[in-house]
Amino acid sequence: MVATLAEYRAANAVLARAREDLEADMDVGVMIEVPAAALAAEAFADEVDFFSMGTNDLVQYTMAAERGNDAVAGLADPLHPAVLRLIRFVTEAAEAHGKWVGVCGELAADRLAVPILVGLGVSELSVNPPAIPSTKEAVRQLDARAAADLAGEALRLVSAEDVRALVSAEMTTAQVGS
Repeated sequence: MVATLAEYRAANAVLARAREDLEADMDVGVMIEVPAAALAAEAFADEVDFFSMGTNDLVQYTMAAERGNDAVAGLADPLHPAVLRLIRFVTEAAEAHGKWVGVCGELAADRLAVPILVGLGVSELSVNPPAIPSTKEAVRQLDARAAADLAGEALRLVSAEDVRALVSAEMTTAQVGS
């Protein structure tokens, strides 16, 4: 887990030596899994080729709620506005520097999350193979402008339940779809 730019630079230096040995070139990004890294996305953006967001860990550390702990697992909802705001920090930094942002983890395959993620500026959703068809279909049904408006509304809410209700209502009235 990378939390600081110094950690990224140290890992990238090791990778640079390996690339020299292999005579290979590759894009190098950073996995955003902790709030500190998300909040520092602007600093990372000059040095990375892309961002990938590990939402399972990001949610756990943002909400101080381990998924495996039944006493607090209910707090670990990836559609909580605090988590969405962290995702937006990253997508804004990426957009400003011409970089792309991917999301992996359970959130990327959550049909209610797809319009929010696309609306926040996420450009890639990494899902398990069985979820690929339904995720592709969810993306195809989106109107980018409506998704951006929906994401903006979600960022102003105070709970994951409110976000889920908002998206569900939008899907029911088909305002998110094209």
